[in-house]
Amino acid sequence: MQQHKSYAWVVVGLLWVVALLNYMDRQMLSTMKPSMMVDIAELQTATNFGRLMAIFLWIYGFMSPVAGIIADRVNRKWLIVISLFVWSAVTLAMGYAQNFTQLYWLRAIMGVSEALYIPAGLALIADYHSDKTRSLAIGIHMTGLYMGQALGGFGATMAAAFSWKAAFHTFGLIGIVYAFVLMFFLREKKSTTVERSSTEKPSVTKGLALLFSNISFWIILLYFAVPSLPGWGVKNWLPTLFADSLHIDMSKAGPLSTITIAASSFIGVIFGGILSDRWVQKNIRGRIYTSAIGLGLTIPALLFIGFGSSLFSVIGAAFCFGFGFGMFDANNMPILCQFVSSKYRATAYGLMNMTGVFAGAFITDWLGKSTDAGNLGKDFAMLGGIVAFALLIQLWFLKPKANTVAAT
Repeated sequence: MQQHKSYAWVVVGLLWVVALLNYMDRQMLSTMKPSMMVDIAELQTATNFGRLMAIFLWIYGFMSPVAGIIADRVNRKWLIVISLFVWSAVTLAMGYAQNFTQLYWLRAIMGVSEALYIPAGLALIADYHSDKTRSLAIGIHMTGLYMGQALGGFGATMAAAFSWKAAFHTFGLIGIVYAFVLMFFLREKKSTTVERSSTEKPSVTKGLALLFSNISFWIILLYFAVPSLPGWGVKNWLPTLFADSLHIDMSKAGPLSTITIAASSFIGVIFGGILSDRWVQKNIRGRIYTSAIGLGLTIPALLFIGFGSSLFSVIGAAFCFGFGFGMFDANNMPILCQFVSSKYRATAYGLMNMTGVFAGAFITDWLGKSTDAGNLGKDFAMLGGIVAFALLIQLWFLKPKANTVAAT
């Protein structure tokens, strides 16, 4: 039993690195535009750059529910290993790209491979951890995403010191090597429950029917999608906003923005995970309240991010946004566990990921056009009102009856 509990945290540690690589490989492109557009002229317009960022999100979104369905039916260890290997190979190949078309299609392939990871990784962690540690375990895993986002900001720094091609080559090789490490140390959970037995695979049609007939799941989809608008906007356009608002070079704005968000989110997911795991032992809506507090913090933060012009106001607002979004992020899968059984959990999270990413694809493309029009800050601030709407819907409608739903 003790060995089982210890390995549950080993799984979190192993997947933490995968999460870091997942976000680092996708994020560093957003900070290397100045270096890349010297060699690839099409990237000189924000609209084209927005297209390059958006194609990843559209493909990632379409693949997410498929990835969830696959993760509920196959060995999640090998799905994670293959996913990591492929997107790392794509990252390596991007360093050899000669034109916009090649980058565009490589970015699309990355969307397919990276989509396979999140539903499988989070479902595996959720299975290994009980109600008492689930939010903290998910939260710790999420810090890997934020760390990857922060390190991705150094893509601009590395590109300035060496070249953007060297940045893609280096991080791609690191991911390929780590895929082989996972082959030896990551293990699928040997469940004794019927939902992952070798004799009965989850039914795709039954799972989708159960999910879409559950009104609470529709609320969760909405609640996940709406905050994804500013969430993805911050990931893809905050470096640009920092550079414009603070009048600094992108090689400085990239690390400054991504480190601020990553550090605050790191604190937020740990705080939100601990608070949620303790609160839910006393109040069944504890996870929902914790998530709501975090999301509430992002509303004023977006206003100050959009309209701030001083270093203190912009950095402070970004820190508040990251902290609140971290609390929200740490509790999405644990909240889902209160409404969906483990048999269809990866499928459910894949659908959630799809709605969130489609929202992100829309906002990434829209903010690209907004940047060309000079309205980036104002449009960032406007997102605060949309988040407030989702927060009210969540508090009013989500009323779980158990901490973990039994298999159905």
